[in-house]
Amino acid sequence: MIEVSGLRKAFGGREVLGGVDLTVERGSVVSLLGPNGAGKSTTVRILTTLLAPDAGTVRIGGFDVVRQVPDVRRIIGVTGQQTGVDRLLTGYENLVLMGRLFRLGTAAARRRASDLLERFDLTEAAGRPVKTYSGGLERRLDLAISMITAPPVLFLDEPTTGLDPRSRAGVWETVRDLLSGGVTVLLTTQYLEEADELADRVAVIDGGRVVAEGTPASLKQRVGSERLDLTFATAEAFEVARIVLDEAHTGEGLVLSVPVDGARDVREVLERLDRAGAEIADLALTRPSLDDVFLSLTGSPTIGAAR
Repeated sequence: MIEVSGLRKAFGGREVLGGVDLTVERGSVVSLLGPNGAGKSTTVRILTTLLAPDAGTVRIGGFDVVRQVPDVRRIIGVTGQQTGVDRLLTGYENLVLMGRLFRLGTAAARRRASDLLERFDLTEAAGRPVKTYSGGLERRLDLAISMITAPPVLFLDEPTTGLDPRSRAGVWETVRDLLSGGVTVLLTTQYLEEADELADRVAVIDGGRVVAEGTPASLKQRVGSERLDLTFATAEAFEVARIVLDEAHTGEGLVLSVPVDGARDVREVLERLDRAGAEIADLALTRPSLDDVFLSLTGSPTIGAAR
């Protein structure tokens, strides 16, 4: 549904995109991650026809974003980092207004507004001015507005930035509902757990290029195996375990970290320690996260808002 090949863009002689390749299958979610200045937002602006590329090709639903702009705009919806609602109007009035701006007739705009209010669980708040909405409600309204023409492709540019965890979870549920209807989504986000939660595939962009792409699980496997973190009751037990588990890495305090691959390895480690008489005070199984993937691929511990 989204095809990007050799995408390039420079500003003032500085190359921001150096040949981005990306594919998003119909009905799937791809999350685009990148550190500050990686080219993430520039890519989205080109894909949504807001910026012209210097080179390369982009097709959305088969339409070229340079030569067929009106066709592309008819099949996409966009939710940006800042909400696009009029906070003095009610939720219902915002939706009707956007419907009219998209050239729906008055009756059709009103029907669509009512449908979206129900779909996005906004019916109770429909008659209130948006300035009285919580952050989560306002974000849901923004998503509803992006779906006013029922576009098959949706671009979500950091849709939950600034929301509390409960509101963020509500937006996630709304996105899942959209996916169940077959919408194709390109998601950029500051929250790696959000990409892990929603994305079928993740593309990591750094230095203006896609440096890794795959499912969240496959990217985590590239970083390393699971680890069993063991905390020991005494220094004596710790020393015994360090000898028994010579492949373990020492952590802070009386902690050893052992690479494991599944339940069989965990059981074997615990049996070896039990035979040696090394008493364990606590244990935890740690799996690689997208944070680990991101740090490994880009050298950056956080992503923030990239350009």
